[in-house]
Amino acid sequence: MNGVRVTTQYMCILANQRSSAIRSLMACPVRHYKKIYTKTGDKGTSMTFTGVRKPKDDALFHALGSTDELSSSIGLAAEYCREAGHTIDEKLEMIQCILQDVGSNIATPLSSAKEAHLKQVQFNHKVTLELEKWIDEISAELPPLTNFILPSGGKAACSLHVARSVCRRTERWITPLIREKEIDEETLKFVNRLSDFLFVAARLCAMKEGKEEKFYYKLTDRNPDLADNMASYINIVTKR
Repeated sequence: MNGVRVTTQYMCILANQRSSAIRSLMACPVRHYKKIYTKTGDKGTSMTFTGVRKPKDDALFHALGSTDELSSSIGLAAEYCREAGHTIDEKLEMIQCILQDVGSNIATPLSSAKEAHLKQVQFNHKVTLELEKWIDEISAELPPLTNFILPSGGKAACSLHVARSVCRRTERWITPLIREKEIDEETLKFVNRLSDFLFVAARLCAMKEGKEEKFYYKLTDRNPDLADNMASYINIVTKR
């Protein structure tokens, strides 16, 4: 995706100074363009919101693209949640809006940003505090964990686990940008907390649907002969 279009997309929810987590979700008027393609990225570069062109495989665009993928994953999970009758889909939609703010911040590297840029993309740390409240509220409803769980528990739960995995990757791509002091560290805190939210949200969906969560266990504990059988299988495969 061309950098101009990426940064334009991520500016859609930018507002004036937000006084609360909810106000950060207010949508700005959408700008309309005659064509979705610009051809400016055909040579392998994209442009940041600050006007700097970078290679499309730059860490900044990896972080930006992963954030976009995360929002798409959450959008799919929200659809599964709605189909199953879960009200958590409303929170997921709010999170997608906040991820637009995260993307705007990523697309505005501090090394080339002017004060006017920073005023537009300032990330509201209060949304992270709100997310922590949601995590605590959901956790209070869940049975305690006694072992590692596998992604399971129905379509809604599994889709939230997929989103959680994408969230972890997004966090890994944002980290070097934080280390280089290119973006607001509050964005990393939010994404870090978001993976926890998606985890408990997945468990909540499984519980409300009465779907079983699959727990991790050592295969050899249940079948002592399994190790020998697997070794034999590997020998057969490698000799082919």
